[in-house]
Amino acid sequence: MLDLDCGLSFDLAQDKDFFSALPARAAVCLIELRDANAEPLLIRTQDLQRRLQRLLGPSDPTSKRLNLRAVASLVRYRLTGSRFEQIFAYYVHAKRIFPERYQSMLRLKPPAVLKVSLRNAYPRCYVTRRIPVDDAGSPTAGAYYGPFASRRSAEAFASSALDFFKVRRCQIKIRRDPSFPGCLYSEMKMCLAPCFAGCSKEDYDAEVHRLVQFLDTSGGSLHDSLEHERESASEALDFERAASLHKKIEKLDDALRGSPELPRRIEDLGAVILQRCAEEQTIGVYAVSGGWLAEPAFVRFAEIAGQPRSAEHIFREYLETAATRTEARAAAATAATGRSEGNLSEHLWLLARWYYSNPREGEIFFRERDWPYRRIMRGCSRLLAPRPERDPGSTTAPTSGH
Repeated sequence: MLDLDCGLSFDLAQDKDFFSALPARAAVCLIELRDANAEPLLIRTQDLQRRLQRLLGPSDPTSKRLNLRAVASLVRYRLTGSRFEQIFAYYVHAKRIFPERYQSMLRLKPPAVLKVSLRNAYPRCYVTRRIPVDDAGSPTAGAYYGPFASRRSAEAFASSALDFFKVRRCQIKIRRDPSFPGCLYSEMKMCLAPCFAGCSKEDYDAEVHRLVQFLDTSGGSLHDSLEHERESASEALDFERAASLHKKIEKLDDALRGSPELPRRIEDLGAVILQRCAEEQTIGVYAVSGGWLAEPAFVRFAEIAGQPRSAEHIFREYLETAATRTEARAAAATAATGRSEGNLSEHLWLLARWYYSNPREGEIFFRERDWPYRRIMRGCSRLLAPRPERDPGSTTAPTSGH
């Protein structure tokens, strides 16, 4: 997957031919050294030719810049057509070659997610970066929602969402002690107060179930429920209650307005990412299933005209088997490293890093009941359209559709 499919031997006597053969394009590159025991150098760059001229060109005795001219033997590289492809390819090869330090090389940090700890007798919703998983690579020990752009954005969303529910926010161990004084949220009637037996276990479980439904539907379940109550109150001529419910709906709309589309229950996180490739008239297709990135497919539109299969058929074939491939990949990752938890977090990091980038290159389409194949094909057309030339007098770069 994402192999370094190009290579050149480095010979000091023919360095001019070597540099002229290199493309001045974005790439992921591995520089192998003559000493078999020496550690190779893995880099990513926006201009392969210029970067290797710095690393392998004549050294400057007054400079402290790294120079491998005297020790390099072979250069293997992969041209990349997008930042997403580049960071994904870099991640794959860094993890394989440097298993002990690839995370620091990428500055990899698990993304923030919301967790509803369903194993707790009295669950609460909080922000975490840790997602324990089972042998199949699926999150366990609770319901997880994300990934968010940052911990701060996750906490802000959780705070606004919990205003509509009376689920506890404290971290104390619940003992159901009537003599316990409670907290500020129970005083403000914003919590069912299980700490001093202010509610039954059944009532609290029902409230948690409402919260989980809210998160599963991105707020849709609560919005529909409030609208139904408002209509019922209006029909019963209870206009005071209808006005109160209307204000609550407006508050909910304000809380949900501007929320990114990406955060959702991790097990249900299904999407497809489209990226322009370095190869002409080619689209890189990256399926996401349960938060895992499947091995990409590359659709070469220049070749499709002479094939019996249509582009949509190729997409259907790839996406309908994506879940099976990601399950196999999760199991293989667990067997190889013994820690599928970290692997899932890494894939979510790759996804979140790209999705929340600004500007964001490429297109993403989420799977609801089925894949939106027509929209996917239109997205391919937009990516394959000639890029607008930048006006020499302009100070802003053209942005890609997404």
